[in-house]
Amino acid sequence: AQFQGGPAASYAREMERLSAKESLLLAFRDSGGFESFVSGKTTEMQKIDVNERIVGLERLNPTPRPTTSPYLEGRWNIEWFGDSSPGTFASKLLFERSPTSVAHFTGLDVVIRDGYCKISSNVKLLNTIQNRFVLTTQLSVEGPIRMKEEYVEAFLETPKISEETLPEQLKGLLGQTAGALQQLPASIRDAVSEGVKLPLNGMYQRLFMISYLDEEILIIRDAAGAPDVLTKLEGPQPNPMENTPDVVIPEYQS
Repeated sequence: AQFQGGPAASYAREMERLSAKESLLLAFRDSGGFESFVSGKTTEMQKIDVNERIVGLERLNPTPRPTTSPYLEGRWNIEWFGDSSPGTFASKLLFERSPTSVAHFTGLDVVIRDGYCKISSNVKLLNTIQNRFVLTTQLSVEGPIRMKEEYVEAFLETPKISEETLPEQLKGLLGQTAGALQQLPASIRDAVSEGVKLPLNGMYQRLFMISYLDEEILIIRDAAGAPDVLTKLEGPQPNPMENTPDVVIPEYQS
């Protein structure tokens, strides 16, 4: 982007933007991070501090047409989200049903690629049983900053159990469960072993706008104005199963 005022003003604005990014990331850390936010331990003062810094960074957005920017694709980590976010849907399903004394929420990953978004939430129970929930949504471009998101399906992976760290009193139960599974018909056994898939068929959808995007941070706001903030884990990855080039989310028609 070009800024008025020549190179000196452009440099000063860029330094201001980098400072605002660092300030927001520090605010996330000071508020206790993702697990504190999801479990409701983040204070009102910490929330308003984070939101103030979100607004400060949004006004320095360097990407004028973020919905079709290559920066959008890749693997992201959800740091903060509003009530209508798919992150809320996924985290409530797993986290709120698990007592915090035995459950450790290890975060929400988002992969955006080829017009689809996959949100993965991970919970570890008793430091032994890993459970993963994946929500797939389809994205469509509605304008230079506006997108529509439709829920496609949800997938609850069969919990993975680490026998090495499993308490002795639970090992017998694990053996009984494994024996019972072996008695099921092969087709049912395979389905259960892979996990449970729930088609959503666009049952839920939302409109949102991208208020900030660069190579490291993505900020979106839903129709009510609540922000989601994501930080980039890695850029777009080629699909080894396909020889065809990546499909870009189609441009909107004005």
